[in-house]
Amino acid sequence: MADVGTKGGSSTTGGNGERPGRGTTTIADGVVATIADIAIRETEGVHSVGRGASKAFGAVAGRMPGSSSGAGRAVRVEVGERQAAIDVDVEVEYGVQIHKLADRIRDGVIEAVETMTGLEVVEININVFDVHIPGDEDDEDKGRAPARVQ
Repeated sequence: MADVGTKGGSSTTGGNGERPGRGTTTIADGVVATIADIAIRETEGVHSVGRGASKAFGAVAGRMPGSSSGAGRAVRVEVGERQAAIDVDVEVEYGVQIHKLADRIRDGVIEAVETMTGLEVVEININVFDVHIPGDEDDEDKGRAPARVQ
């Protein structure tokens, strides 16, 4: 958890806009994970964030208003007093230049996290675990018998 604000008149973030002696602001790790998760999902070329259960949970939780618990599973963060490091697993769209996508992910996450929290993002580790090929789900669905609702 990061303490961002003032303690005894000295800023812990070095320029977050808070006035000395007015209290502290604490930012939970999950907040940073949620901000990063949203920035990653908004990056063109990213098909999904997270693997297996975290991917499924994140997809469901991401549709619920006010939900942020899914992000902490797909995006892992380490938050210190002034800095944050982020690890994420992503599935990319076929045809995307992965090295350029990784740069865009890093740029977007750094912009979002640093702007919203005042923390310095020192590291973003991106693990590309799969490539999504359009039509794969459709082909699988065609081979199955239609479900019946009773």
